[in-house]
Amino acid sequence: MPGSIGHEFEEYVLKIIEPFAERIEFRKVFSNEERRFEIDIVSHMKDFCLCIDCKHYGTTRHRTYGLKSEAKKHTLRCIEFEKKSGKKCIPALVTLLDDNISFEFDCLIIPYYKFNYFLNNIEQFLEL
Repeated sequence: MPGSIGHEFEEYVLKIIEPFAERIEFRKVFSNEERRFEIDIVSHMKDFCLCIDCKHYGTTRHRTYGLKSEAKKHTLRCIEFEKKSGKKCIPALVTLLDDNISFEFDCLIIPYYKFNYFLNNIEQFLEL
């Protein structure tokens, strides 16, 4: 639903990453032989794509399980996108949660308030 908190959050993250990207695909939809996928933001950088899934968690969601489950699903989505694009894809979840930058299933988990810091210091977090 347009104007929802989730969509507003995606647009907020998009505005933060725009100055760092060579090209951006917003709400990128693609498919393989079996199914359809969507990635909220694909940020094409010089040598790779940062594939971002924006997660707005409500208070009723069990956060640890939710993050691990979403990180695994997003990593698998990004593997499929990498096959399609031919470019190295880095999966990342940007969340509204107040945590540290971490990894789950090879997926970065970045709190929104640290996202700009992450982008300015990306080489410290990634092996490129």
